[in-house]
Amino acid sequence: MEVKWVLLWCVVLFISCELIHCHVTYDRKAIVINGQRRLLFSGSIHYPRSTPEMWEDLINKAKEGGLDVVETYVFWNVHEPSPGNYNFEGRYDLVRFVKTIQKAGLYAHLRIGPYVCAEWNFGGFPVWLKYVPGISFRADNEPFKNAMKGYAEKIVNLMKSHNLFESQGGPIILSQIENEYGPQAKVLGAPGHQYATWAANMAVGLDTGVPWVMCKEEDAPDPVINTCNGFYCDNFFPNKPYKPAIWTEAWSGWFSEFGGPLHQRPVQDLAFAVAQFIQRGGSFVNYYMYHGGTNFGRSAGGPFITTSYDYDAPIDEYGLIRQPKYGHLKELHRAVKTCEKSIVSADPAITSLGNLQQAYVYSSETGGCAAFLSNNDANSAARVMFNNMHYNLPPWSISILPDCRNVVFNTAKVGVQTSKMEMLPTNSEMLSWESYNEDISALDDSSSIRSFGLLEQINVTRDTSDYLWYITSVDIGSTESFLHGGELPTLIVETTGHAMHVFINGQLSGSAFGTRKNRRFVFKGKVNLRAGTNRIALLSVAVGLPNIGGHFETWSTGVLGPVAIHGLDQGKWDLSWAKWTYQVGLKGEAMNLVSPNSISAVDWMLGSLIAQKQQPLTWHKAYFNTPNGDEPLALDLSSMGKGQVWINGQSIGRYWTAYATGDCNGCHYSGTFRPPKCQLGCGEPTQKWYHVPRSWLKPNQNLLVLFEELGGDPTRISLVKRSVTNVCSNVAEYHPNFKNWQIENYGRTEEFHLPKVRIHCAPGQSISSIKFASFGTPLGTCGSFKQGTCHAPNSYAVVEKKCLGRQTCAVPISNSNFGEDPCPNVLKRLSVEAHCTPTQN
Repeated sequence: MEVKWVLLWCVVLFISCELIHCHVTYDRKAIVINGQRRLLFSGSIHYPRSTPEMWEDLINKAKEGGLDVVETYVFWNVHEPSPGNYNFEGRYDLVRFVKTIQKAGLYAHLRIGPYVCAEWNFGGFPVWLKYVPGISFRADNEPFKNAMKGYAEKIVNLMKSHNLFESQGGPIILSQIENEYGPQAKVLGAPGHQYATWAANMAVGLDTGVPWVMCKEEDAPDPVINTCNGFYCDNFFPNKPYKPAIWTEAWSGWFSEFGGPLHQRPVQDLAFAVAQFIQRGGSFVNYYMYHGGTNFGRSAGGPFITTSYDYDAPIDEYGLIRQPKYGHLKELHRAVKTCEKSIVSADPAITSLGNLQQAYVYSSETGGCAAFLSNNDANSAARVMFNNMHYNLPPWSISILPDCRNVVFNTAKVGVQTSKMEMLPTNSEMLSWESYNEDISALDDSSSIRSFGLLEQINVTRDTSDYLWYITSVDIGSTESFLHGGELPTLIVETTGHAMHVFINGQLSGSAFGTRKNRRFVFKGKVNLRAGTNRIALLSVAVGLPNIGGHFETWSTGVLGPVAIHGLDQGKWDLSWAKWTYQVGLKGEAMNLVSPNSISAVDWMLGSLIAQKQQPLTWHKAYFNTPNGDEPLALDLSSMGKGQVWINGQSIGRYWTAYATGDCNGCHYSGTFRPPKCQLGCGEPTQKWYHVPRSWLKPNQNLLVLFEELGGDPTRISLVKRSVTNVCSNVAEYHPNFKNWQIENYGRTEEFHLPKVRIHCAPGQSISSIKFASFGTPLGTCGSFKQGTCHAPNSYAVVEKKCLGRQTCAVPISNSNFGEDPCPNVLKRLSVEAHCTPTQN
């Protein structure tokens, strides 16, 4: 009998827990889960931008970094590549991704869209949608709304079928419909508002049991929560007083475009922005991106977005932790979480501490007290008085006091290490190079199209290939002046992008390229025509379809003219309405040269001739063995021009050795951040390394195939590995320390815990040398440290004793640890740079 009662009690308890577990609502302060207000940190990790083999590690690193939620868009174009045909396999296995989040004990935020922007091809829309009769994207348009509703139902029902919403015991606590529609709604006026209202009501009607949000949508109707996206959201307020303040995209960095610089957002500024949002009552922050990943295949949008989507995120493109960004944010999360109960239970009392300094104080009913002391001055530090105590605030910073007394974190004081990553050689060589020149002399009549006039590129290709040939011919009389010593005629082609290669009688005559800001460009060049019939072939190349802008589905791509020859005896010869032949894609694509299983009759040229004959429009292939170790791998393609690359039949993505132009004259954390502020890589290729997932490789005989548009030397391509080489730490005396947050009553004396410099090499590495060590007033930053006017002579000896030969070490920062005070009454710091090398077994 007793056993029966125990079993019954267990069943009742289980059912009760399930019922409690399955309830998500919100109030004006926060998302409410299981009846508890929650202050939540979230991070964007897009499942198609990494591999399934990487997901668990990425998500566990997110959890270790202090996140509660993983956010992802859902990408319509990869899941429904043609109407009614769905794909949820491999990198597109959304269910597996969400279950991996659940396995880690984290929540999920599913941003269904269907428009995602995200620098993703066509903003996530499938190209076939453009050709639904009568359609107009993101508008009060029945064909679009019917398609959007069908897609949203498909995704929601898929999640429901696996019990993945929190209302079913799953991890999904939020969903998003539409995306950043507010600016377009304002342009459209009443029809835009009608569409947004319809989208919100449609989503709510899907009955997920969890709240819905709409970002950058000020008029989101109840019960949908409007949310903020941006570099800063401290001045954001929801449109109703009973909704919480949610930041769906706290931009951790910025994307890159071919020909542009890289962008770096200092972690001090990002932490400052997040702390600002929290101190003013925000309770949900999502970092966009937390792991950016890779735009494999032709998924990059823009156009001109790079294959790398690293985004300067806390976890880099390859899945490695980026320090100090990851660690400093982790400490921020820890500090904020100690204040959670106070923040979600009260509104702040705001007190001025100076012209640009304020205190935000949260007091809970249970007697808890938490304070944020902010200094909005970008140029000067401030010394403020709060609760009868003095506090020093660096410029553009916030200190967090979970007990309204002790500082445990300051956004500008970075106490974690900086890790320097390098691309190192591997033991893997490229073997047996062979090449095949794309045949441009003949067309496949069965797949070519003929028309008078110029056709829009995507209307012809339906985005099945980046490439479209525009081909026509002109007859030149033998009496033309240029054939008898006169000036060569000029071909002028106006195009809407994105790149174009001009061939005259099978020979490359020139190339021209647009940019992300100026997709339209003009080719103008002398052309070497001959008497008789001349074949003009224009290879128009797309570099990703647009992902942002009003009704971008109507934007044109390709050669739309005019196309004209100038300088003939007759003057100008306009070819815009001539008879043109169109060929979609490349011969090599049609023959599937990229596949390891491809059986083709093409004549590959052996490698000894490749370097001498750097021809445009050439396929190259080689084989390589997988290198030892588990470091992430990449291809160094800096010797190449522009094209695409595949390994074992899977597309790594587009490559382009375009050199970055910009302003790379330094960066400081303080002051408002915008992408032009902190640029890197000017004068270098925007991207030279291309991620090769190890899960795509087999031990031996991996097939590498490239299609090169311009030339380049494939024999100089190398496989490299990404690894930590040097690590630095730079910590001052009296650095904020959680261990010093132990005071329960004012006036009680506690032992002061010394701050420490902590050094960590990667797993499998150890500290082989100390490149720099100085306790005193060292100058510079990681990689360029130098001694200041004050320096403890035994700095190297102390650090070497603690650290050499170890993977990790900690060095207390104190006068006694270094023998004596090298400069009394001066605030000192310890700066260390260590070199990490593989541990010898």
